[in-house]
Amino acid sequence: MGLMYGTKQSHNNKIWSGSGFGSGSGFSAKWVTFFCIASFCLGVIFINSGHYLGRLEDDASVEARDIFSQVSRTHDVIMNLDKTISSLETKLASARSAKLPVSETSNERQKFFFVMGIMTAFSSQKRRDSIRQTWMPQGKDLLRLEKEKGIIIRFVIGHSATQNGLLDHAIDVEDEQHKDFLRLKHVEGYHELSSKTQIYFSTVAAKWDADFYIKVDDDVHVNLGMIGSTLLRHRSKPRVYLGCMKSGPVLAQKGLKYHEPEYWKFGEDGNKYFRHATGQIYAISKDLATYISINRHILHKYANEDVSLGSWFIGLDVEHIDDRSLCCQTPPDCEWKTQAGNLCAASFDWSCSGICKSVERMKEVHKLCGEGDDAIWHTSF
Repeated sequence: MGLMYGTKQSHNNKIWSGSGFGSGSGFSAKWVTFFCIASFCLGVIFINSGHYLGRLEDDASVEARDIFSQVSRTHDVIMNLDKTISSLETKLASARSAKLPVSETSNERQKFFFVMGIMTAFSSQKRRDSIRQTWMPQGKDLLRLEKEKGIIIRFVIGHSATQNGLLDHAIDVEDEQHKDFLRLKHVEGYHELSSKTQIYFSTVAAKWDADFYIKVDDDVHVNLGMIGSTLLRHRSKPRVYLGCMKSGPVLAQKGLKYHEPEYWKFGEDGNKYFRHATGQIYAISKDLATYISINRHILHKYANEDVSLGSWFIGLDVEHIDDRSLCCQTPPDCEWKTQAGNLCAASFDWSCSGICKSVERMKEVHKLCGEGDDAIWHTSF
């Protein structure tokens, strides 16, 4: 038994020795234990490192989302500031155009539907009286129109070459009686109509906060209720240019009434102008009036004011609206349309660029083509 035991022990020693873990191999049980513990520790570290890296990736992802969100909020703030600055610049420019204090252009100003400026001259008192006696409310009704309907109407005129002279004094007396004038810082003259139009829109945009601004000549018949109904359809649009659109010939020959000194800018002889509203009456929205006010010093003025206005909007995102109710002919044309229930917003004679002999005929046109003196008060805007 003892021999056999000894043999087995020797055999076992050989196995351990052959495996390299015997006492003769230099690897003791302590080293085995050490390697096991080291492997375990490395495994724990590796696993923990994986979890740590995962947490870092998650944290980085959250941080990236936070940064993106912060950038987005900052962008929104910048956009709001930009809009605010733009609004302030617009108000400041409008105020400067009319030499008004900036405070008068604040949001506390009353909102109006439209401002109508009737272009007139020193020699046109009879024309003005013909309008006062027909389609333009007077006295308390003029103030009532402003308060109840948000509609402002004024005769528009500048000053004579000799300021405070007899012509200016006559207008002062007339205005004292009717209180229906808007005086511009402008020297009157037929060849200065483009300048007058530009100053008019700059002035009214600064003075009254309205949705639309209208220019009309003092020899045109107007139905205010129809004007309001027409504009109402376009009230929600930002940049509107409304009138009877035309594209007349560019007249290069000197001596003609509508001669264009800068005809060469429009190409070859016989060319036509770009589309623009005829000058008897047209309307523009608030944004366009403000644009004219801000850029008035660099807007080019052609010989004809309606061409000038149309040129100012070329290259802008403007909706041109061709509304033929704004250019009906005088009776029988507007009379037939009235009888058919298609009231005209404005009437005049193309051949005279207004109502021919308007002082004598305005009452007739009003009687046959008018919407009725009470129509404006029953029209809801």
